[in-house]
Amino acid sequence: MSDPLAIIKAFTDAIAVKDYETAGALMTEDCEYTNLPLGSVTGPAGMKAVLEPFFAPTIENEFVLIRTVVDGNRAVTERLDRHRLATGWVELPVCGVFEFRDGKISVWREYFDAATIMAKWPTA
Repeated sequence: MSDPLAIIKAFTDAIAVKDYETAGALMTEDCEYTNLPLGSVTGPAGMKAVLEPFFAPTIENEFVLIRTVVDGNRAVTERLDRHRLATGWVELPVCGVFEFRDGKISVWREYFDAATIMAKWPTA
């Protein structure tokens, strides 16, 4: 797969169903994943270590791509991330920046307002 938008769609579809193995296969081993404002990790294992506990309380996830811009091996996405919890849906506007190498994601940066999500997220 070499189309950046197809890679992003497959990646976010896998994360939506908590399939971290499939998502990880779309990343380079040295992929820099920065989840601003929370910090950075490296590679598929780092991504899973961040997302698996965070998404544990979710019943369902949707990542709605609103706009995308591709420039060579880079892409920027505007998304609405939707997460269904026991208490209902939580929505978070997100900007994602991706870079690609050899048909895989080599840089993934997420920009969002942490207060927006944390005000509605379970704490335990």
